[in-house]
Amino acid sequence: MKREMIKVGLTGGIGSGKTLVSKIFEQLRVPVFYADTESKRLLDEDENIIFSLKKRFGENIYSETGIKKAKLASLIFNNNEALNFVQSISHPKVRENFLSWSQQQNSSYVIMEAAILFETGGYKYMDYNILVYAPEDLRLKRVTERDGSTEEQIRERLKNQQPDEDKMDKVDWIIYNDGSTMIVPQVVELNKKIEEKIS
Repeated sequence: MKREMIKVGLTGGIGSGKTLVSKIFEQLRVPVFYADTESKRLLDEDENIIFSLKKRFGENIYSETGIKKAKLASLIFNNNEALNFVQSISHPKVRENFLSWSQQQNSSYVIMEAAILFETGGYKYMDYNILVYAPEDLRLKRVTERDGSTEEQIRERLKNQQPDEDKMDKVDWIIYNDGSTMIVPQVVELNKKIEEKIS
């Protein structure tokens, strides 16, 4: 009988560098499931989700090429009820697909990278959790340079994420991406610690 795969959640606020950390784990041959990418795919491809969104927001929430991202963003912006609805129909499916995917991997453990791992309660389904931490001012600087977004736009997006400081006592490990601490040695050391825990 195949053993239950060890699942590790990896999260961090916008601009924290969680995707960079995920890519380093991949270089160490740890499979990474990108929950945000999967969620976007499901909005375009999953028939039940498409039906639910059209029923809630109208047929014109979709075009021939898929969901109208800007329109959906405007509908859920500052509307917690609408945001919770979208998350309630997409995140259980993301979790289901992650569990199915994880059982197909041939590795000691797998990682789910998710921006709102705590906000959706997904961290409770993980064996361990990692937070990638960077100070907010540094994160704002990174995202304005990366996306061309204004500081005000980024702060609005941050409203949908719990402060990293609130997550620190709920995670098993923290990786610091503060501009002065080297990232790769932290990930290599953490990979070793996880391997030791589950061996």
